[in-house]
Amino acid sequence: MGKIFKVNGQFKLLPLIGSILLPISGSVLVGYLNRNAMAIYSSLERPSFAPPSWIFMVVWPILYILMGISAYRIYMIRDQGKDVGKALFFYLIQLLLNFLWSFLFFSFRLYGLAFIELVILFIFVLITFVKFIKLDRVAGFLLIPYILWLMFAGVLNFMIWVKNEM
Repeated sequence: MGKIFKVNGQFKLLPLIGSILLPISGSVLVGYLNRNAMAIYSSLERPSFAPPSWIFMVVWPILYILMGISAYRIYMIRDQGKDVGKALFFYLIQLLLNFLWSFLFFSFRLYGLAFIELVILFIFVLITFVKFIKLDRVAGFLLIPYILWLMFAGVLNFMIWVKNEM
């Protein structure tokens, strides 16, 4: 098993699967409830740097898998006597905020409110990153692509808000 899945020489398949399935299954549910999201995105006036809608179908599953592996690593170090409760709490809060964004943006089409919520999400992800990296460097590093994507998503969300609501 790769080093990324071993924490202190241990590997546990069920916690790994559960940690990955949590963000993936949540995103599947959100996607089902917002099944017209790609049509809405395609109908919006977007900035020139906006990616085609299919990019999101590639990027988000990768990010959710990385987030799941990161959370798994934090979960696994609880056996070392480290207090992982706060780190996992912030992880779960940011995950809920991540899912909420889709409803604000696609279901309610509140692009400005979605942007503000994304800023709050970004703050919670940064807090999660700090807490994770203090406990396990690899877990923290696994969140960096997510942080970078959220920065891009924030700019994109802001520009869509400007072009479509202002």
